Amino acid sequence: MSAIVKSDYLVIGSGIAGLTFALKVAEHGTVNIITKKAADISNTSRAQGGIASVTKPSDNVEKHIQDTLIAGAGLCHRDAVEMVLSEGPQRIKDLVEWGVHFTKTRSGEFDLAREGGHSENRILHAADMTGAEIQRALLEQMRQHPNIKLFENHMAVDLITEHHVLGNLQSAFNICFGAYVLCREDNCVTPFQANYTIIATGGASKVFLHATNPDVATGDGVAMAYRAGVRIANMEFVQFHPTALYNPGKPSFLISEALRGHGGRLINGKGERFMPEYDERAELAPRDIVARAIDAEMKKNREDCVFLDMTHLDGKELKKRFPNIFKHCKEEMHLDITKKPIPVVPAAHYFCGGIMTSLSGQTSMQNLFAVGEAAHTGLHGANRLASNSLLEAVVYSHNTAMKVMRKRSRNFGSVIIPPWDETGIVDEQEWVLIKHNQKEIQNIMWDYVGIVRSEKQLNRARRRLNLIYQELETYYKKAKISAELVELRNLSAIAFLIVTSALRRHESRGLHYMTDYPDKNDKYLKDTIL
Repeated sequence: MSAIVKSDYLVIGSGIAGLTFALKVAEHGTVNIITKKAADISNTSRAQGGIASVTKPSDNVEKHIQDTLIAGAGLCHRDAVEMVLSEGPQRIKDLVEWGVHFTKTRSGEFDLAREGGHSENRILHAADMTGAEIQRALLEQMRQHPNIKLFENHMAVDLITEHHVLGNLQSAFNICFGAYVLCREDNCVTPFQANYTIIATGGASKVFLHATNPDVATGDGVAMAYRAGVRIANMEFVQFHPTALYNPGKPSFLISEALRGHGGRLINGKGERFMPEYDERAELAPRDIVARAIDAEMKKNREDCVFLDMTHLDGKELKKRFPNIFKHCKEEMHLDITKKPIPVVPAAHYFCGGIMTSLSGQTSMQNLFAVGEAAHTGLHGANRLASNSLLEAVVYSHNTAMKVMRKRSRNFGSVIIPPWDETGIVDEQEWVLIKHNQKEIQNIMWDYVGIVRSEKQLNRARRRLNLIYQELETYYKKAKISAELVELRNLSAIAFLIVTSALRRHESRGLHYMTDYPDKNDKYLKDTIL
């Protein structure tokens, strides 16, 4: 690899957001996509339920807007909601044109499912592996384009800003020139320079002990942006998916909300259905309500899980509609979901906060954009409505592409990007001790910063996390870089951002529930900005 890798656009991440942007701009310039592992390992590929959009005559955008605003508990940005949901149907057409095969009825119409918080059946899906199907189609399109180059097993370490570069830069301030990128195979760092850098790194759910996301979800983009001085917002709003498979000792597996939309009922260990006691919408209440209800039920009955009962539904239809979930439960737990209830628990799933952006994905730093789960667009407010995330990613990526293609990039010909400082030591013995910090961070976040919080718990978490942060930074400055060290450093930053944001919001709203402040307070009817 050359000393500096240059392109018009640098995309960090290979999920639906990054790939959509790349495909949109590739006719107008060169694109480099870097992704931490294989290109198909992303949060997108794990999405089961589907993508929400108005596609039938009996539905309308205003209904979708109202459902989103209600779920968002007063913190949605109305302009973002209207833009995403209005443009959604056209972006669905883009996906279909790119080769995404959504499940259809016998009459050839989209087979629309319903999920919690939606007043209509409007979820397009590809059986119960929607994200994997979208990922497949977009990767196929990407690999056929001559202007797009993919770098697998490459991880962004830090953004390159005017603080790094050499040369005559009196005219440059608060600007991104690309990123330093670590090749995981040879452990070397190379500067990737670009006119525009797009962060599409997904979420950070691996900061918690139990999460539905793949191991790559360590919040790299948000952590890098924060270190570079970019504005971050609403990190206290972490969505816990109500139903992950309870299978101790094994990685979390998502049990899609679409099962509840299909008629599934939540029951406790006594076989009692409990959701109607917590909300009149029962199992179809928004995720924050269902997750807290499950948490309360488990604590009340001193049980390790609750159960999702599908046994009253047609077994053949279940197998056809949810083949991946049926297969996983059968193979991993010898559990036939048509005959026995599924043991489930909440798990960290999605970040409603992230890097603050405009309606076109622009961050607070010049030439730096953010799309997908790494971004805070204002669409989700205090709680994301089910299946709005994939739609947000594809709409914002389209708008970001339109924005950068209209812009004229400034000429920084005198800019000299220095090579990465490769000095550092490898102390295996010390690294073994430092690596334990990851599990400690995850345990602290799960125990003290989970579904239900208190000021006392948050302060306890902050004290412990501060010690870990200081220990990590001391080690980082003298150690030779590695992917594991970069991820651990990023997780530490994400944990700090969540706890700091949570301590600033003295109320309970959406996904942020404080036992000390159980009610909403209009004083906090605003974003938490760091």
